[in-house]
Amino acid sequence: MGEVQSESPPSKVIRPQSGMCVKSSSMSDKKKVFLNICQSQAVPPPPHLSQEALVELLESEDPTSYRVPMSLGEPHTEVDNSSQGCTVYDVVINDEFFQKCQKDTLFQQFLIAVSLEGLENKYNLELSRDIKILKNRKFMGCIGEQNIRTKSKPTIQEIDSNYNWNSSKHFVLCGQGICICSFINQMISARSLLLDLGEDRLVLIARPSLFHLDIFFPLLIDQENSVAQFNTNTQTLTVTMPVVSS
Repeated sequence: MGEVQSESPPSKVIRPQSGMCVKSSSMSDKKKVFLNICQSQAVPPPPHLSQEALVELLESEDPTSYRVPMSLGEPHTEVDNSSQGCTVYDVVINDEFFQKCQKDTLFQQFLIAVSLEGLENKYNLELSRDIKILKNRKFMGCIGEQNIRTKSKPTIQEIDSNYNWNSSKHFVLCGQGICICSFINQMISARSLLLDLGEDRLVLIARPSLFHLDIFFPLLIDQENSVAQFNTNTQTLTVTMPVVSS
């Protein structure tokens, strides 16, 4: 089994750029809550999505199937224009996706909705959807640095042809604390593959320009303990990823 090379989660400190400020409130105590929606090149962009596809997604039974990578900062206390205390959260997204949302009202509303939902899930909050985008300021208080996780790259190890592999073209199996992906394509060797893992995303590229696979998972992956194996006889790549318990 190929072991991930680093023992601690790979990360780096970024200083995001300002974007827009959204005013909301906490449903429990009605206190003001502000979202500094910031932008950075360090955050990966979500998969391409047209406006028509977004409309179909929002009308579907599972709109959460489309994931927007974002970094959610810790709450910090600031003082608003009325000299009253308020809680502020910094949400960092990809800069190109932010610009796209600025040009399209539907994408902007979608971005705000997923930001609110992300904060609610992470911090066990309930935030009002009666929001207001502040026109004359791009952020509340100050925007601090954030430590974001970077992609982890499992080592792909070639193994002998006696190993018993599943013969399907590709499959994803998640359950019992582990997620397994298997791919069969005419891959010449492990050296032609580029595999990246995010917290909930797998990107596989077969060079030169054989295919590009991008998968989002409905759960969090333990990147540091994920392993990958490539069978040279069946030309099958299998990635085994432990699931982070919630």
